[in-house]
Amino acid sequence: MSSTVLVPIDGSPLSVRALRHAFRKFPDGEVVAYHVVDLFDPGHGDESFVDAPSVYEPMMGTDEWYGAVEESTDRLFAEVEEVAEEYDRSVTTESDIGDPARLVVEYATEEDVDHVVIGAHGRPDERRTIYGSVSETVVRRVPVPITVVR
Repeated sequence: MSSTVLVPIDGSPLSVRALRHAFRKFPDGEVVAYHVVDLFDPGHGDESFVDAPSVYEPMMGTDEWYGAVEESTDRLFAEVEEVAEEYDRSVTTESDIGDPARLVVEYATEEDVDHVVIGAHGRPDERRTIYGSVSETVVRRVPVPITVVR
């Protein structure tokens, strides 16, 4: 029986590690890499997004802002595809803009997801041992089994 594994991905080292873990531990599962652009931190986890307009600039919601978000998401999904190729796997990619914790929980609840694999936090320093707020919310609220990767 094939399962669907949701992997929230933000470009941080631990989210990429979570993606790799999903490919290894669920060899027959459909892996969905789900990226949510946080309105209050659009480059969270993605160091290449530093030049993109932030929510505090009057640019938010403009074509330029959405273009920068799309560019950043495309770069992230290109990295996701490279990781999938390393495991000779395919991956489904999906993205949204909004509150990451709320949208990940909503996706896992409303879609046919059997398991969630999530990085412990989205900070660039993967050695930090504290869970991030998104991971903590997902662990508390998602109704399916979850693996937290550190």
